[in-house]
Amino acid sequence: MVTARELFKVIPDTAPDLPGNAATPEKVALGKMLFFDPRLAASHAISCSSCHNLGLGGTDNEETSIGHRWQRGGRNAPTVLNAVFNTAQFWDGRAADLEAQAGGPMVNPVEMASPEVHVPEQLRGIPGYRDAFARAFPGEADPVTLANAQKAIAVFEAGLLTPDAPFDRYLKGDAAALSAEQKAGLSVFIDKGCIRCHNGINIGGAMYAKFGVFASPGATLLPPGDKGRYTVTRTDGDQYSFKVPTLRNITLTAPYFHTGTVWDLREAVAVMGDAQLGSKLSEPEIDTLTAFMGSLTGKQPEVTMPILPPSVATTPRPKP
Repeated sequence: MVTARELFKVIPDTAPDLPGNAATPEKVALGKMLFFDPRLAASHAISCSSCHNLGLGGTDNEETSIGHRWQRGGRNAPTVLNAVFNTAQFWDGRAADLEAQAGGPMVNPVEMASPEVHVPEQLRGIPGYRDAFARAFPGEADPVTLANAQKAIAVFEAGLLTPDAPFDRYLKGDAAALSAEQKAGLSVFIDKGCIRCHNGINIGGAMYAKFGVFASPGATLLPPGDKGRYTVTRTDGDQYSFKVPTLRNITLTAPYFHTGTVWDLREAVAVMGDAQLGSKLSEPEIDTLTAFMGSLTGKQPEVTMPILPPSVATTPRPKP
């Protein structure tokens, strides 16, 4: 019989190393400032933290996020917590890693709407950032670049981990870390086959899966116009496939699915039973599965708000 320790891994206490992007205190500090700075947006009103609120489980508690000029994004904002352990970023996996992901929203006209050439122009117009980039990227003749901004944000986000969840303590050998109901839910989770997609360190995030394997969840949850991974690969077999979301901290990150249209975790569990497992889950099974998922909430990162370098008279101004 397969065991939980074979299927899952513990969230570590420290951030993993990013290939080709070594973390330094100066780079992490810069990334933290950039993550919270709304001046990276054309309007100076939206920051990375707007859609990835660290007080809301790394999400924004919206069905789809509000962007430039009150436009709505096409999909629910995934959590940034533990995102470093995902195989790729975004629901369709179009960004290979956190560094690539960090640049997307800044230049997306629906999100932060800053053209690529404007991001470094904006940052160079803030004297304090010129110094911060020089410290974070020593030896570079012109360190204030969009690429370096992405690298700094990535190393900051890589440290947004949630260790020491009850389930992590259970995996380490503390049998009392889970309640009897949560242990029952873990058994159902394994026996029903949830583990085929939700496994590993993030209990998800490591593969793509078609939404509606056994039954269509309906047009509200699976709009026919959004073909998921297919928009990236143009491979017919990827139509309506999406990156399997992490279940870490799932009780904090409603609403659920790429459409953000389900607010009740129990309902989301029932939908997954029908659509992905071909099994109508019983009420007791839904109860225990939901209880188990409650054990996946770890210690939330405690992040103090950074003091951002001030704008000056010559700093580029917001655009309506």
